[in-house]
Amino acid sequence: MAGNKRAVFLDRDGTIIEEKEYLHRPEKVVIFPGVGPALRALQDAGFALIMVTNQSGIGRGYFSVADMENVHRHLLGLLAADGVSFAEIYHAPESPDQPSRGRKPSPQFLFDARDTFGIDLARSYMIGDKLIDVEAGWNAGVAKSLLVRTGYGAEWEKKTPEKLGPAVVVDDLPAAARWILGPSAV
Repeated sequence: MAGNKRAVFLDRDGTIIEEKEYLHRPEKVVIFPGVGPALRALQDAGFALIMVTNQSGIGRGYFSVADMENVHRHLLGLLAADGVSFAEIYHAPESPDQPSRGRKPSPQFLFDARDTFGIDLARSYMIGDKLIDVEAGWNAGVAKSLLVRTGYGAEWEKKTPEKLGPAVVVDDLPAAARWILGPSAV
């Protein structure tokens, strides 16, 4: 059931941190410049921060759920230095060929967050670096889906701009936060 809280749903790899194929070692986490302060600004403006990530390396047998959780623990520790905390991290462990309840572009995890945290999806945003990220936002009925050019975003923008439709395309997560909050906010 929808509430009145607002959220920013965020993809992980290529959006918050550098894309590394099947990242499963905490020491390999590299946060993009400006991400901590941008997330803090969104949080300070009253948005719940919710990560929604496909982690097919688990379903493919490349790493374990515990490995992913170690990466998340490390990432959250790094972001805590900027006063950032996430309300929830949803992950889809299945590979693309396996049935999945939440694997993006499914909006299921956004619906789960709506029901758990009282999120008003129509006043919320989705930020990611792939078409499936913006599609998850569209499928959930968020106010706007934003594609960042980090990770795979620039490639998506160049190869298939027609598929991006109403998505807002920005350089990076700090630019997405500025778009959401207004130019002077971040």
